[in-house]
Amino acid sequence: MAISPPYPTYSPGPGSGAHPHWWQRRWVRYGALITLLALSGLVILALVRRQTGTEGFLVGLGLAVLPVPWLIAAFRWLDRVEPGPWRNLVFAFAWGACAAALIAIVANSFATKWIATSTADPASADTLGATVIAPIVEESAKAASVLLVFLFRRRDFTGIVDGVVIAGVTATGFAFTENILYLGTAFGTDQLTGDSGIASVTAATFFVRIVMSPFAHPLFTVLTGIGFGISALSSERQHVRRALLPLGGLLLAMSMHAFWNGSSSFGEFGFFAVYGAFMLPAFGLLTWLAIWTRQRELRTVREELPAYVYAGWLGPAEPFVLGSMRARRTARDHARRHFGGRPAARAVAQYEAYATSLAFLRHRGRRGRAGADFVVREQELLAELWQRRGVARPALEYAARVSAPARPLYAAPAPYWYGRPAAPHPAHNPYRS
Repeated sequence: MAISPPYPTYSPGPGSGAHPHWWQRRWVRYGALITLLALSGLVILALVRRQTGTEGFLVGLGLAVLPVPWLIAAFRWLDRVEPGPWRNLVFAFAWGACAAALIAIVANSFATKWIATSTADPASADTLGATVIAPIVEESAKAASVLLVFLFRRRDFTGIVDGVVIAGVTATGFAFTENILYLGTAFGTDQLTGDSGIASVTAATFFVRIVMSPFAHPLFTVLTGIGFGISALSSERQHVRRALLPLGGLLLAMSMHAFWNGSSSFGEFGFFAVYGAFMLPAFGLLTWLAIWTRQRELRTVREELPAYVYAGWLGPAEPFVLGSMRARRTARDHARRHFGGRPAARAVAQYEAYATSLAFLRHRGRRGRAGADFVVREQELLAELWQRRGVARPALEYAARVSAPARPLYAAPAPYWYGRPAAPHPAHNPYRS
């Protein structure tokens, strides 16, 4: 009796057996990217050290690093529902701290000097550079990181949260390098004037940039990330929408950046007025939006996964557990204590991540927004879940018993399957042992 294969079969296209060109090999692309970021880091390090001096650079580095762990932890927390690979976050931070910072410092300096030479008015050139040139250059340089992940890591970029996280981590890296420059320069000024303590320029710069507004650059660039995130949720047929949304987010980021940079020219208390009346409410609104989106993702998991319970791929309690961050953590802790330590907990965490990706994939499929590789991707995710079921299912069942609500764990799903009929019984499952 013939048995259908678990994955679709394909007829190879023309040239499919040919070896790729050397520049198409993965290690070449990774090597070129790492080399580019490393060279950018060395150049920006030399430029900042030349402007601040060695002592100023070390002081700036020590102070600028303080908000970085908190910001990274906040974005990582936001990404816990469907955590993206660490390599994407490392790339985003490195791009912001090295490549984007280098582009900004070179382009801003060149543009400001050119304007000053052309107009013979250095003061106006500095104002124009801060309010017009810097927002355009810096936000474009940071947006390049989001664009690269969007284009070349498309499977990891599926919605608004992914855009927010990549954009925020990129901007955190950029702000880190910029803060080294500002704080190191302020320290050098204090050495020349002899100021120290609270009255010093270093203390004032630290208070404004590290205490009051460490979220400023992430706040601007997150608008670009939201544009890319909404674009990722759009149908592939909506070409204009997919192109205009990221551009609109970038323009909003530039506008907010320009408004913030120009606040010092609004009078004696202009900076504090813009900070209190504009920046804090905008920060609160975007924070609420990010958390609301995170909760909506969990609701999507609870609503989409019962179809796979019906088909026999998941246990009855799993949609509830996978739709609750507290229950997920309980399952990982139980696996670590009773099923083999950290490797078991890691397997459960991977199971949770793959199941979440599966729920999002089906959600896009039901809305007509899935790509042509829907069935292939679905089978890949189901295979990954099946390989980890031995450890994950007992841990998830325990978490369900501990934290289950009084109501039923899930509603009976309709026998609907995107692209093909649902399996009528678990025995039809090609991966069942």
